[in-house]
Amino acid sequence: MSYYHTHTCNEIRLEDVGKKVKIAGFVETIRDFGGLVFLDIRDMYGITQVVTSGRTEDVDFASHIPVESSVMVEGIVRKRDEETINEKLDTGLVEIRIETIEILGKRTKELPFEVNTNQEVREDLRLQYRYLDLRNTRLKDNLMLRAKVLQFLREQMIEQGFLEVQTPILTSSSPEGARDYLVPSRLHAGQFYALPQAPQQFKQLLMVSGIDKYFQIAPCFRDEDARADRCPGEFYQLDMEMSYATQEDVFAAIEPVIYHTFTKFSDKKVSQYPFPRIPYQEAMLKYGSDKPDLRNPLFIIDLTEFFQCCTFKPFIGRTVRAIKVQKHLSKGFHEKFLEYAMSIGMPGLGYLEIQEDLSFKGPIDKFIPEEKKQELINLAQLNQGDTIFFISDNEKRANEFAGQIRTELGKRLELIQEDIFTFCWIVDFPMYELDEHGKISFCHNPFSMPQGGIEALREKKPLDILAYQYDIVCNGIELSSGAVRNHDIEIMEKAFAIAGYTKEDIERKFAALYQAFQYGAPPHAGIAPGVDRMLMLLTNSDSIREVIAFPMNSKAQDLMMGAPGTVSKEQLKEVHIKLDI
Repeated sequence: MSYYHTHTCNEIRLEDVGKKVKIAGFVETIRDFGGLVFLDIRDMYGITQVVTSGRTEDVDFASHIPVESSVMVEGIVRKRDEETINEKLDTGLVEIRIETIEILGKRTKELPFEVNTNQEVREDLRLQYRYLDLRNTRLKDNLMLRAKVLQFLREQMIEQGFLEVQTPILTSSSPEGARDYLVPSRLHAGQFYALPQAPQQFKQLLMVSGIDKYFQIAPCFRDEDARADRCPGEFYQLDMEMSYATQEDVFAAIEPVIYHTFTKFSDKKVSQYPFPRIPYQEAMLKYGSDKPDLRNPLFIIDLTEFFQCCTFKPFIGRTVRAIKVQKHLSKGFHEKFLEYAMSIGMPGLGYLEIQEDLSFKGPIDKFIPEEKKQELINLAQLNQGDTIFFISDNEKRANEFAGQIRTELGKRLELIQEDIFTFCWIVDFPMYELDEHGKISFCHNPFSMPQGGIEALREKKPLDILAYQYDIVCNGIELSSGAVRNHDIEIMEKAFAIAGYTKEDIERKFAALYQAFQYGAPPHAGIAPGVDRMLMLLTNSDSIREVIAFPMNSKAQDLMMGAPGTVSKEQLKEVHIKLDI
């Protein structure tokens, strides 16, 4: 028995009536009725109502305790009067008649905001006083769920024979797609460690070491701008790697882990299990995104070839995508939707409405020859009452715009099913793409194995080569990326050469991995689902910060701890740094 409590604030029930008990927690509310004072005491687990005796000194003391102070209460459990029963609380049938109440930690400052209410509070205040914000039941429940999910993930991986291994936090700087966080060395003047963007190289080295199946709940550090689904600074992944493994082996290992986690910790349905596989090119054409939200029933149609036979000049010689909705829309809707289209960079947005006699009505009707209208009806499977929107640009921008239009239509027409998780694999990513300067570069992880191996690299055009690269997507959010790794030195050198890297570049930038692969590396593959994103989906949160105990704000600042902050000249001197600002 603890000195401070015999029960938590959520344990006391009718069977405890008549017993002397002790609880401890924060004072959530105080209700002073003159001769009696009622207090709600809250701890991590719930709330219990306590009530003073009629003694004047007890009433006076209890009524002047500052709300959110920490207290200890001892007294006798009794049944509540019928009119005071609170069915919303697990302890709502009982209360404690106070014999003694002691203030353990008195609040001496004004609260910056009301705790544990539905009141809207500025995020900067919430983050500055995060220790108060975390007293909120919703955030506390999110943290408790996080702990349960992490435990469940570990259990599932261990059951499959994966070995949990912790990899270093201080490592070398490596070009992995984002900016590194650098840490100066005191012992080695002018040299720096880096925080790992991911354990990518370490987990591959574990495969070279003979570890068959590895996993960890891995912290990853990237100096990049905040997004709704990623906090700046650090995030966590369920990182895993398997030796002597193919893409199919990875799918078989991780898919049930994701499925069982979402079915266990949410009341929402999980559709389409096993998860469907969608090739990258199909995803970009049909959904305009490699992160498609399959809850949205709308899909994109390619009408590029059709419009080369029409007289509408903005479509001729360009990629044309279309989206059909089974609904006539008001003039006001079209006006507002045109405003949206132009706000994302589109020059306009054509549309047609299909009348009862299957004739067309809309701004581009006159540009479609009469003899071609039935062909359009067949191509787009149009019926009376439908509206079809048209998007035209170069192929890349047409795909992007069409994807955004599809998403916005789904939202505005309330077509997105909210009570379901829809998963899919995106597979067959391109190995290479053109960068902003028209130069060949890696599309994703440079260590992905090209489909077709060395023959593909030698014989195919770079932009036609596919990689064994795959993503898990849920409700339009990318949960993770993974790949079959390129473990063959000859294939690796050729793959990097196509992207403009020399053998010396590889040896310098990826020294340990490149050297290790020369000692007989096994084929291996892996993936790393984002834990924070999974929890954001499971809690139905709009921001990833709602599932992290102490997140940074969107400007990569820890407002509570005052980071980043200045350090003394002595500290800088120890690590051989002079500031030039």
